[in-house]
This record gives sequence, C-alpha cells and structure tokens, in this order.
Amino acid sequence: LGVPRCGASLHDLNKALRIELNANASCVWQIQRNANQTIRLIFSYFKFAPSSSCETESIKVYDGPSSNSPLLGQVCNDTDAVPVLQSSSDSLTFLITTNSAAFTRNFFVFYYYFSPETKIENCGGQLTGPNGTLTSPNYPAAYPEFAYCVWHIQTAKNSKINLKFQDFFLELDQNCQFDFTAVYDGLTTNTGLIGKVCGRAQPAFESSSNVMTVVLSTDYANSYKGFSAQYTSAPLPGPVEPDTLLTCSSDSMKIVLSKSYLASLGYNETHLQLNDPSCRPVITESVIFSFPLASCGTTKKVKWDKSYVKLTIIIAKCKMENNSTLEVIYITKSNIIQNTTAVGRYNVSMSFYDSDSFSKPVRQSPYYVDLNQTLFAQVSLHSTDPNLLVFVDTCIASPRPDFGSLTYDLIRSGCSKDDTVVTYPTLEHYGRFKFNAFRFLRSFPSVYLQCDILICDNNNANSRCTEGCISRQKRAISSYTWKTHTVVGPIRLKRELRSADHSESLTKADAEETPNLQHYNFYTLSFVVLISNIIIAVAVILKYHKHQAGYSYQRIQTS
Repeated sequence: LGVPRCGASLHDLNKALRIELNANASCVWQIQRNANQTIRLIFSYFKFAPSSSCETESIKVYDGPSSNSPLLGQVCNDTDAVPVLQSSSDSLTFLITTNSAAFTRNFFVFYYYFSPETKIENCGGQLTGPNGTLTSPNYPAAYPEFAYCVWHIQTAKNSKINLKFQDFFLELDQNCQFDFTAVYDGLTTNTGLIGKVCGRAQPAFESSSNVMTVVLSTDYANSYKGFSAQYTSAPLPGPVEPDTLLTCSSDSMKIVLSKSYLASLGYNETHLQLNDPSCRPVITESVIFSFPLASCGTTKKVKWDKSYVKLTIIIAKCKMENNSTLEVIYITKSNIIQNTTAVGRYNVSMSFYDSDSFSKPVRQSPYYVDLNQTLFAQVSLHSTDPNLLVFVDTCIASPRPDFGSLTYDLIRSGCSKDDTVVTYPTLEHYGRFKFNAFRFLRSFPSVYLQCDILICDNNNANSRCTEGCISRQKRAISSYTWKTHTVVGPIRLKRELRSADHSESLTKADAEETPNLQHYNFYTLSFVVLISNIIIAVAVILKYHKHQAGYSYQRIQTS
C-alpha cells in the first residue's frame, strides 16, 4: 500500500493507493506498463472539501500517458457512484486538484491490469423475470480476486424492485474500500447509487423504478464466500410522475427528459430518437433534444397552427396562437404532467424556491412540504425588454388541476387574502410572494396553484402593475398590456413520503374548517337558491361587456 504525497509514476501490475491532500494541490499519477492489457481504475473512497464543486475540486482521469490524453471521466464532490474507469490501452493518467479550503482530503484508489477477453463464470448478466436470484462467482466458495461483475435487473413497466441478500460475507472495512457490493437505482453505474456494502450483513434495497444494477468489485486479497441474493418485483403505488421539461419558441424546441424517468418506462436513453433518427440527443444527467422547429421530423398542421414532434413513447407539442406559445408534453397513455405554463407574446413561468433569496429553484415534482412550511414562489418574465413590469394579480389554490371545484384565495386583485401571504416589492421582470402550506393539504392528496399575471409598460406611471392592492372598482379602470396565467403543482404533504405515524391530529380550528371546505356547496346551497335570479341577471349583463377568448391569455386595451 503506497502513500504518495503528490503524484507518482506507477508501473506495477496492480496497486492500492491511500492519498491524502490539503489545499491548493495539483497532483498527477501516471500508470503505464508495456503490456497488452487494459487498466481498471477504481475510486472506492473519496472525500473532498464539503463546499467544493466540480469546477474547483475534482479528479480527472485521462485515457493515456498524460493529461493531454482524451478525458475518460471526472469525479467530484457530488459524484453519486463508486467511480470505475477502464482504459483503452496500457496507460492511464489521473489528476487531482483541490481548492483553497483548509480541509484534509482523503482518497482510496486501486488499479489492476486485466485482459477483457478473460471472463469469470457467473460474473454479472441480465435478469429480466418478475423475480429471480443472483450469487457471486464460486458461491459458496471464495470469490475470485480482481473480479468486477455487473448484474442488470429489469422487471415489468411501472413496477419496482426489492433486492434482499440472504447470505452476505465480503471483506470487512469501515469504508468498504477493498471488496464491496454497490447497488444502483437505474441501468447505469454512473449515478443513482443506493448503497455500498461489505463485511457480514443481510442488506436490502428497493428501486424507484423497474430497473436496478448490482455491482461486485474485489481486489487482490482476503476473499470470502460472497453473497446470495433474491429479488422480487411489485407494482409502483400509482402512476409514475413524469420528469420532463419542454421549452418552445417561435423557431425552436427543447425537450428535456430525466434518465430515471425513461428507465421507469423500461427504455434505455441511448436508444431514444426523434422522427428523424439523425437528430440525436445530448446525454448528461438528462436526455436533451434541442432543434429548430422545421427540422428533425416535426410536423406542422396549419389548420390548428400546431407544430409537434413525436418520440417513440412521448409526444411533445408546441401550439402557436396569436404570436404566443402554449407548451404541452404528455405520454401516449394519457399520463399528462401537472406542471404547465401558458404564455402570451411574452414568456412567463412560475417556480417555487427554497428560500427568500430566490436563488435555488425547487426542481422536484410533486413538491413535498411540511404543514405550515413557508413556500417561496416567483413569477418570471423572460424578456430582454427593460420597459416591462410583471405583477401577480390573483393566485388561487385548488385540490384539482382544472380548478373546477373548491378554490381558496391566496391573492385577489393584488391583495393578500390569506394571513400568511407576504408579497415582495415588484422587481422589474419578477413577481415574488411567500405563504404557508394551507391547512386543507390535510384533507386532499394534492394542491395546485394558479396565478393571473399582468404585464405592464414600465413607462406608464399609472399602470396596474404599480398600484398594488386595490378594490375591484378601481381595478376596472387600471391599465396593463397583457394578461396571462400560469399553473404549478402538485404540492403534497411530506407524510406521503413516509409512514402515516407522523401525522398529527387536527386542531379545533382545523377540524371546523376542513368539513366547511369539503361541504362548501352543501352549506351555501340555500344562499345560492335565494340569490340565483340576481346572479342570472348579472351574468346576462356581463355577457355584453366581456369578450370570451379561446386561449389562456388575452390582449387588453389600455384605458
């Protein structure tokens, strides 16, 4: 076991390195030997400075004798895997750089030369049944040295995998640096690490989709009996939430699909293509298609003013109306996502953020929150025009994404209707507010938020966007340029993620409010009957004063 301080030139057939570095290091290790073999390099333990990023602190591995060779891979603080890299020849180089933080970094890496054509029996494979078993090579006898076995388990769509080790005995080490088993939530070993285990145990793992990967890695000493494991599959609880993003403009489309979501549908992201197979995606943590509207097999239907592109399992559609876009993305089995954005001539979106700094948007969907947790929402106008101002006029919440049933006012005509709502001063292209998770989250599994957004000319000192909270009568004579609305959700209680024993009993006020919300129509029925004639008369009058448009936004004449 070598302990090089900063870099070395290595020529052994195999070697383990325990590396310790401090701040501002830049160290190069070169592995080279005259052998017609390949190098497997394993970083079985790494600890960077806690605040470091890939830009400031990393391990870079190059496929050749120097750092000028092609980059093979990178390891950094947020690497969610046990990195295993393989050279294409008999030389490999890795460079470790650290930032200026005062912190002791620790790494354990070992490598060995091997011949790819030499196969170990019962070492990895494909498992596709609803249940099955897997064992380490030679089980129950000692597993071989320098083994690297990968099992891919894939069950039926919309199912999850439960893996349990009935017998497990690998070399014991506190950080599982020598021999280990790693389990991944997905088809690859590059990300999605569920756990890494060694020693004596009976570990169990569960996937989030119908694919799981199991890895066994061993070094050159201290072999034991290995493991015997069994997996079973079970249906996922409810529909799989799509993790997708579609961005449309007047001349291009961008489609972003998460690899884990594709895996849950039983597809490999490397095989995904558009109608035109020459239009390949960029694959990072997600699968990203970006292309002009008139290319890659898009179809334009002039009658409905639609352009759309059809993937094997997904249809992405950009609907163009009146110099605007409406973005919709859905699975062919009618599994429509719940995060939609309707925009007019200007591109408007709404997102939740993790704090009042509004610097880090919440990416998860559904958004799981605690009861009475403060939620931070921001409406953004994506425009380079400095003379535009955005204003949050009205926001309502509902347990239904179509807002056709019970609704609850958070903001109405710029006025806070919930005592937890706090609006921030208007900041050019941003409208911001915060509120507490509402109490009827206890009564409904999901809650959605819809906001009416006004866009004004900043040169008009008397525009609606500068007036804040006003009465309905005054609002009727205020001016603004465009009106649109945007919807986000679902918002769900965190109790959906964990066992129900975390739930608490309702307070007396909650107990009174919840049935009032649930039986709203019943308690207001008599009142509705008494004033129904008045409502009909008002509706007839309003009919002649309100233009009904077929879109989710409309142009407003400036008064």
